[in-house]
Amino acid sequence: MKLSTDRILTTHVGSLPRPDDVAKFLLAKENGDPVDQEAFDTLMRQAVSDAVAKQVECGIDVVSDGEMSKIGYSTYVKDRVTGFGGDSPRKPNLDVAPYPEFREMMARLTGVQPFKRPMCVGPIAIKDPEPLRKDIEHHLAALDGSGAAEGFMNAASPGVIASFLHNDYYPTHEAYIQALAEVMKEEYEAIVGAGLVLQIDCPDLAMSRHTGFQDLTDAEFLVQTEMHVEALNYALENVPADAARMHICWGNYEGPHTHDIALEKILSVVLKAKPSAILFEASNPRHAHEWVVWRDAVIPDEKVLVPGVLDSTSNFVEHPELVAQRICSFADIVGRERVIAGTDCGFGTFAGFGKMDGKISYAKLQSMAKGAAIASERLW
Repeated sequence: MKLSTDRILTTHVGSLPRPDDVAKFLLAKENGDPVDQEAFDTLMRQAVSDAVAKQVECGIDVVSDGEMSKIGYSTYVKDRVTGFGGDSPRKPNLDVAPYPEFREMMARLTGVQPFKRPMCVGPIAIKDPEPLRKDIEHHLAALDGSGAAEGFMNAASPGVIASFLHNDYYPTHEAYIQALAEVMKEEYEAIVGAGLVLQIDCPDLAMSRHTGFQDLTDAEFLVQTEMHVEALNYALENVPADAARMHICWGNYEGPHTHDIALEKILSVVLKAKPSAILFEASNPRHAHEWVVWRDAVIPDEKVLVPGVLDSTSNFVEHPELVAQRICSFADIVGRERVIAGTDCGFGTFAGFGKMDGKISYAKLQSMAKGAAIASERLW
């Protein structure tokens, strides 16, 4: 993993808004409609190439494939492994549950979530390795000659999969998590083996407290997250810490977020995870103040902070000066070499769903790169 040795590097959480033709293909596959696989692969190869080129043009150093081939950052797993069917029960997030009119308004604005959430109803095993192989192939091809400093690829954590795709087969939640860790281990190792940085998406360590695991108490949730981290570390046993980064968040949606579990309650668990770099929310109005939690924490020397210096739920384009100020506040905590500029979350968490404009999302990334340049002048 490249670090900020002579300037502040830039990256983001991973997902980018899919072009309309890409989203149309993904939604057709999600609905079980017939899809021309060769045409799909051709389109995905081009979409990834375009996404990488746009990121580089914006000044992003460590780039992703935009998660172009995935309907969603967590539920894509159901198409790659066995054991899923039916539908998982869903409850409104705790923070928006008291506001039915708000939920209806947001549904009109963003559309209805198009992705399926089946339950685990049988043994989990690799079903189709081809989607991952093609994702890696397309990303490596796009990186070749692009000028990007490095490429990363997202993969779901066992815990966030369990948060979206509920268990109705394994005798306990722990047994389900262990089964997921065993099967995801192959994906993690394949990504790193191809020469890409692995990003593990772990909203289960924060967001899931008020979403998928909202029936737990804080104490019960923290016990569960400890187990999730242990399972994740097992799945990463053959992955070097400096080849992996992890993303935590409280949910990539506009809402009250009044039930978000506080960072200070979960930070000790987060720091036990193996990946050396941590991507986290640091810009939105519910978590921007938590930079002081990082300031007051004992952060291991090997950990790299990738604070979100852009909000991922607003089409406001942050001013480069604000971006620079946010970067410098974290550089003051751990040192300039251990800070990389990032985003609160992805700009296209689920294909065909959300209010983020594609062109504005790239404009935000461009502003981040300008802000990183300003911060670099101040820090070096």
